[in-house]
Parts: sequence; C-alpha cells; structure tokens
Amino acid sequence: MSTAQHRGAPHTDGVSTARAVVTGIGVVAPSGIGADAHWRTVLAGTRRTGPITLFDPSGYPTRFGGEVPGFTADSYADSRQLVQTDRWTHLGFAATRLALADAGLPERAPDPYGYAVTLASSSGGNLFGQRELQRLWGGASRTVGAYQSIAWFYAASVGQLSIHHQFKGPSGVLVAEAAGGLDSLAHAARAVRRGTPVVIAGATECPLSPYALACQLRSGLLSDVADPERAYRPFDATASGYLPAEGGAVFVVEELGHALARGARVYGEVSGWGSTHDAAHTTADSAGDPAQYARAMRLALDRAGVAAAGVDVVLPDALGVPRYDRSEAEALRAVFADRPPPVTTQKPLTGRAYQGGSALDVATALLAFAHDTLPASAGPDEVADGCELDFLREHRRPRSRLALVCARGFDGFNSALVLRGAAPTRGEAS
Repeated sequence: MSTAQHRGAPHTDGVSTARAVVTGIGVVAPSGIGADAHWRTVLAGTRRTGPITLFDPSGYPTRFGGEVPGFTADSYADSRQLVQTDRWTHLGFAATRLALADAGLPERAPDPYGYAVTLASSSGGNLFGQRELQRLWGGASRTVGAYQSIAWFYAASVGQLSIHHQFKGPSGVLVAEAAGGLDSLAHAARAVRRGTPVVIAGATECPLSPYALACQLRSGLLSDVADPERAYRPFDATASGYLPAEGGAVFVVEELGHALARGARVYGEVSGWGSTHDAAHTTADSAGDPAQYARAMRLALDRAGVAAAGVDVVLPDALGVPRYDRSEAEALRAVFADRPPPVTTQKPLTGRAYQGGSALDVATALLAFAHDTLPASAGPDEVADGCELDFLREHRRPRSRLALVCARGFDGFNSALVLRGAAPTRGEAS
C-alpha cells in the first residue's frame, strides 16, 4: 500500500509512529466460515439466525440464536486440543488459522518473540464447564476432568493459541464484553507501536449453553419473539431485544513496514481508538450514558486525525433494545450533528456474538473497502422514534474509505475504532 493511502495523524501513545495494518482476516460466524462466505452473506442480506441446536432450548423464552453452520472442530484442532478446550476456543483455533493463511504467514512463528496474541473474552468456555459440573453433581463418579480448571478460563484461547503457534511476544486478554472485540485491536496497534511486528487480535464467542443462556436471560435484554426473521431488529419500531450468537473474527495486525517488506496484501489501517466507561451497571431499565459513548467516538476520531465529516460509514453496536438504540442514536447525533454518515449493521443477520460481534463488524468494514462496496444495512424497516439516522438502504461505493466501528459492553464499557481502508486490488471490487 502506498504512503498516500495511509495519510492521517495516528496517535503515537508517546512511543512511536509505527503503523498497524490488517493483513489477514479469519471469520468463523453464523454468516459462514471464511471471509468470502461472510461477505456473500452480508451482500445478500441473508438472515442466518434460527433455532438453537447445540442444546435443547425448549424450556427457555429465547429459543433462537446464531450458530456457525457446518463447523467441525477437528478440522482446525488436534484430538489433544479438542479434549482440553471448549467450543469457544475451537472457533478461535479456526479463525486464527484462517487469518494466518489469508495473511500468507506460517502456522508456526518463525520469530516467536516477534509474534503476539491479544484476544477479547467474555463468557469463556461455558459449554465445557457445564458438562463437567453436570458430571460432578449428576454423575456416578462425582468428579470433574483435569481440564475443567483451564478450559472455561477466560484466557484459555489466548494461552492455547500462543502455545500452538509459538507466539511468545507480549500477549494478553481484554475483558469488556462486546466492547472487547474493538479493544483487542486497539491493544494490538499499541503493541505494534511498541515494537512487536505481528499481533493476532479479535475475538470469538460461544454463549450457547443452558447455563450461559440462563445468565443472559437474567438481563431482560434478549428477544423472546418466536420468529428468527423478526426477533432481532435494532433501531426498528418493533425492536424487542437481541438474539445471542457464537463465532466472531480474528485478524493479523502487522507493522506496515514489516508487511510491505514481505509483499503482504493490506486491508487497512487501525488508525484511532477510544474507550470510556459509564461507571454504572447494566440493569433492566438502564440505557447507558450517551455522553460517554460519544466521547469514545471523539477520542477515536481525534487519535486518527480524522474529522467527523470525513467518515464514510458507521457500524454501530445495534443492541436491538429500544432504549439502548435511542441512546446510541443520540450519541451518534452528538458526534456528527447535522452531517451524519451512512449507518449500516449486519448484526440482525447473525445475532449478537458479544465481543465476537464487534470483531465481526471490523471484518465487515475492511471487506467493504476491499470490495469497494459499502453494504446496505439489514434494517430497520420502520425506524423507531429517536433512532433517526442515515441508514444505508442500498450498496454503494465508499468515498473517504474511513469507517467508525462502535461497541458497548454491559456494565458501562464504550469503545470506538477508526479504520482507514486500503484501495481494492484488481478483481476484488464487487
């Protein structure tokens, strides 16, 4: 990518001006396995939510969600890894292998201390944990397996990936619910600026187990509409909550000079980021603090050296809960005033995958620039009062190639990320 395609004033963190670019995308989501499958689903606007099949949800008010179609864990992990880890980590193995292959990097790091992994985590390995606890309380042996102590742990995926791929650089886990998927990329960019050439970032999720669903239902924010086509409708007059989903996206974030030296293809640059906190719990009647959410967006824009008017497209959190949707629209209007950019969300197609969902939004934005097409929003059909935004109603070509991706995590987390997209290579534009 030429220097001109990376113009801007990236925030230096007082360390260096090294630029962090994305050279690989690995998607494992309800929209499909692989970036191409995900992009086809986005362009077609096909809903991939449906009845939960990972367990019998008939006794729950929410019985629909987003599952990864045709996923076979043994295609991406060996038998030893499979017995030691949860499906959430299996999805992480798959997304990471896809991202490395897309970036043209080997499975094992040639320079272990030059490679790091920083993923976001939320619910951890709850399927594994539930199975072991059921064996403890319902089985004849009244025991749990040896891997119960590590498979559920929120850092399990980072640890397993670091071991398997020999990534020995500065690694870590970000925990901020849905906002964590963006925070992981911000952390990766900071690691690049501190001298680590390659960082694996992003997030996957698997919140579909009886215990996990019971925990999510306690918030009162899930939709109980018995029709997956109408259950999750953010910003719509009929919005009733969201549907949970598994999956997400993992990225290869690389120092620009390192990427160019090996002739890598560049999707875009992580140009700016911002995170704030509401200092308040998520409750049945809360709606978050739009002022703090708007502040996170402004921080991201300022650190990217980008004026609000220059943004090409916004991918919002899109919770699908009316009061939260109104609060998010208020925050966007506060930042963009009377010049709002187009807004597009594909979460109704896949369900809400928590930290994996915000990472998936990053994949959508980068693929949109790669294919020279901003995808139409999957709704709303009838905009709810207070949610009046410039929703993208049809596909269109990007102009500035700048995207603002936003996410809110339960209990007050707010994050925003500015992506500067690369020009599409020949034959990729849709």
